[in-house]
Amino acid sequence: MDLQLIKTFLEVSATGSFGAAAGRLFVTQSAVSLRIHRLEDQLGRPLFERTKAGVVLTAAGREFRGFATMILRNWEQARQRVSALDERARTLVIGAESTLWPRFGCRWIDRLRESHPELEIRAVLAEPDGLVQMALSGEVQAMLTHGPLDRPGLHSERLIEEQLVMVCPWAEATVESVASAYVLVDWGPEFLRFHETALPGLTNPRLTLGDGAMAAWFLRSRPCAAYIPTRLAHASLETGQLFAVQDAPGFSLVSWAVWRDDTDEGLRTVAEKALAETLAAVREDASEVLDQS
Repeated sequence: MDLQLIKTFLEVSATGSFGAAAGRLFVTQSAVSLRIHRLEDQLGRPLFERTKAGVVLTAAGREFRGFATMILRNWEQARQRVSALDERARTLVIGAESTLWPRFGCRWIDRLRESHPELEIRAVLAEPDGLVQMALSGEVQAMLTHGPLDRPGLHSERLIEEQLVMVCPWAEATVESVASAYVLVDWGPEFLRFHETALPGLTNPRLTLGDGAMAAWFLRSRPCAAYIPTRLAHASLETGQLFAVQDAPGFSLVSWAVWRDDTDEGLRTVAEKALAETLAAVREDASEVLDQS
């Protein structure tokens, strides 16, 4: 479809006048009329109704307007994406689930900025389904997730595994005794599936938290029970601020890095090296916490 016809249609729709649209497009009014006539022929419906005050959209015109806007938007995005191919090797777009930014994502960015200050970096936070769509569309090149993404054009690499434990601020608690004070922390789809199966009595909590770090702070000053990583719980368990819920099952939380296969090889090498250094630092932090016991 001729994009000039689309642009002309949107200008007439916005101004309500063939003459005004012609002025904005720097063409004659007869050229505008001809373009609209051609577009109406292609669609098989009249798009405008002539009135004394100008022109107004018909039902078909109103229906088509949204599509016309989308067509132009998609074209502009495609043009920008193609134009920027030479620059893509200098830009890295990282997406991550909210719970992975504090521990991995932010540190990863720090490493990249230290080692390659010339690199342009964009950070995106999204839920798993949103990350999949962004990855498949090429909006992000690398992602941090709590589950592998099995899609054509994507490659998943296992990063690290850690244990989640249910804790609360009082001793000798059981799953049954903490039910009224339980807070569900959303650690991702795999955890939620485990939770539904292993803890059917706690599937409808009144409070859900979407961030693990926030949950750890929340529990320190409130009489609640929740799952948090052992690395976050360790110090509080040692000091008696928190206690493990005795009969609550543990859960192994795995973090993954997901890459688009068509990511520039040089850029991916740089990003993978920085991520490996980040992972080493995270493991060192965990060792230090354990050494303090």
